[in-house]
Amino acid sequence: MSVLFVCAIAFTKIALVYASPSQGPFRTVSNNHRFYDVQAHRGGRGNVVESTLPSFAWGLIDGATTLELDNGITQDGEVVVWHDESILAEKCSDTAPVVPDDPAYPYVGKFISNLTLAQIKTLDCGSKRQTDYPHQLLYPGTRISTLQEVFDFVSCVDLSHQILWNIESKINPQYPNRTAGVDDFVQKQHEIFISSPYYQSITYQSFDWRTLVAMKTLDDKLVTSALIDEETAFTPHGSTSPWLAGLRLESFPGPSLSEQIAQAARSIQADVLSPTGTFLVPSSSHEEFFHFTTPEMISEAHRLGMKVVPWTVNSLDRVEELVKGGADGIITDYPNVVRRWAKQQGLHVAPKYPKQRVFSCLYQHIDQSS
Repeated sequence: MSVLFVCAIAFTKIALVYASPSQGPFRTVSNNHRFYDVQAHRGGRGNVVESTLPSFAWGLIDGATTLELDNGITQDGEVVVWHDESILAEKCSDTAPVVPDDPAYPYVGKFISNLTLAQIKTLDCGSKRQTDYPHQLLYPGTRISTLQEVFDFVSCVDLSHQILWNIESKINPQYPNRTAGVDDFVQKQHEIFISSPYYQSITYQSFDWRTLVAMKTLDDKLVTSALIDEETAFTPHGSTSPWLAGLRLESFPGPSLSEQIAQAARSIQADVLSPTGTFLVPSSSHEEFFHFTTPEMISEAHRLGMKVVPWTVNSLDRVEELVKGGADGIITDYPNVVRRWAKQQGLHVAPKYPKQRVFSCLYQHIDQSS
């Protein structure tokens, strides 16, 4: 952890934890469902090193409605908050082995499923700014957190538990040996969900629709979101996609592909359809392109009783198109920018959490998660 960061947040321990006069009081509401759903992708990857306590802290400060994150499962069965199947050198650095002469060391480059929580906790995942996100704030020394640690930190800030969550199972059906299996993800995540005060505020999302089917079977009250993009919807030679729980899109009435996607998602009892919001699909002539997420897809999803929350949308031009087309929320790397736009448009946006409160809790919990 950097000296400047420690000094800055140490100061907040003696500061008031209420909003400043310019912010106005932070008022408790029934829940964040009443606000337009601006989702902070990995906490707000464009602004802060992703998927860390500092990124979720800034998601709260920036007034995100929902914190979006991913889960992996370690070799010893712990649910951690991290996007990638493995530890990438572009994001994390080794510090020291957890025990002398650990044969698994170095840990960078290894799969999450092949590392214990103790090994993962030695990694520094806050010191490297990503090339594609040059405005990221760094928090050197930051460790990967467990899902429980993230819940505990946010609960410290969000005393009345208003924030919403969109939590993904990071599982790859094409390479089953790289991650834990469907049952492990569903059982272990659900155990944490039901013991959390945020249980009723959680949406469970996945590209691997098998996990959504399994979660609905286990708990039909939990909201599920069907993620889909061009890589999971389409396969070479027209084979059945391993991502869609055995479904074939062409078996649904449509008539368009957009409507078939919505119909397929609803057939597994998904409550939300979450398609890529930016990918352009070539037309049959390859002379024109159309967006994967279309107004027809959104309209059909709404007709079937689902919400639509596209990802990961960072251009306000595209945000504007999607919102005008009826999108119920936007997953973005820049929740501060999308929230500002939504407020300008007269949409009801979630309140920002006071920095003093956030940093006071961050100071307490970032040490506990190390």
